Amino acid sequence: MEFIAQVQANTAIAIGLIFAAAALGTGIGFALLGGKFLESAARQPEMAGTLQVRLFIIAGLLDALSIIGVAFAALLMFANPLLGALQ
Repeated sequence: MEFIAQVQANTAIAIGLIFAAAALGTGIGFALLGGKFLESAARQPEMAGTLQVRLFIIAGLLDALSIIGVAFAALLMFANPLLGALQ
């Protein structure tokens, strides 16, 4: 019983770290992406439309990474495969 509690406690810590890393990584990524977009659009205004399309494509890929992390954390939260080895 003690091992199950330890696995659940460590899983809760891991889930918190996954959420924190996903939020931090996405925030830093969007900040860099937005800053570089504004720099390049100010430097070449005629390319702003093309750059905006590429901005949205990369923003979607950036969001996909954090969503994958959240899905993995939800798997650990609701259907923890680590508990199956102990039971």
